[in-house]
Amino acid sequence: MTVPAHPSEPALRVSCTEGVATVLLSRPGKMNAVSQAMWHDLVKAIEELETDETVRVIILRGAGDNFCAGADIAEFDTVRRNAETARAYENLNARAFAAIRNTRLPTIAAISGVCFGGGFGLAAACDLRISTPDALFAIPAARLGLAYPVEAMGDIVATTGAQMARYLTFTGARIDAARARECGFLLEIVPTDVLVSRADEIAAMLAVNAPLSIHASKASIAAALTSRAEDFSRAQGLGDITFESADYAEGRSAFRERRPARFKGR
Repeated sequence: MTVPAHPSEPALRVSCTEGVATVLLSRPGKMNAVSQAMWHDLVKAIEELETDETVRVIILRGAGDNFCAGADIAEFDTVRRNAETARAYENLNARAFAAIRNTRLPTIAAISGVCFGGGFGLAAACDLRISTPDALFAIPAARLGLAYPVEAMGDIVATTGAQMARYLTFTGARIDAARARECGFLLEIVPTDVLVSRADEIAAMLAVNAPLSIHASKASIAAALTSRAEDFSRAQGLGDITFESADYAEGRSAFRERRPARFKGR
């Protein structure tokens, strides 16, 4: 399906193949900068995929040579002109980050070229990140005179570490893929011509595993990062569900019978 970010600009495209959904940011002429409408449509797209039982994994990537240049600054005179409009705008992009962060589905960011600002936030909200060697990463909020959304800062700290988060947000400096992997932001750096196929390969590995187990693991990892009692309780509940599931019985049977398990997500 195609989710239009604007009546004349289908800037967000979603396709699904064999349980793997690809969400494509498609404004290559603007380095896939995210418009206000696109933030809304990202939320809608993730919510729709969340309810589709055939989808097991989400890949997020950009069209052309870049992942995402961040929020579309050309709109800021209107959509971020003062504290009131900025608050509404940030609530919208925070919802997009949260949709990616909180989906039951595992998420993979496949990054090439620029990954700046809000694009960095989208990647940080994903579970796994791979990139090409030429990828560049930056959070230029301090160079624009604005604050980075509070909710999204947690993702940046969790994926880069507190010191690198300070460096990136205080300086607005760019770091290359090697530095991004060094600080833990990237899982892998892969050749440019295999970025898409490697993301598909990882997604296929995840897609055959038990969805309830992955969901429980996501929740447990989130609880470990937040240390909030309610997150621990939720993770424990999701873990308990796995032991009562048909997939757990299938996993045991497949192990005994020495065959691949056929998980249904229930």
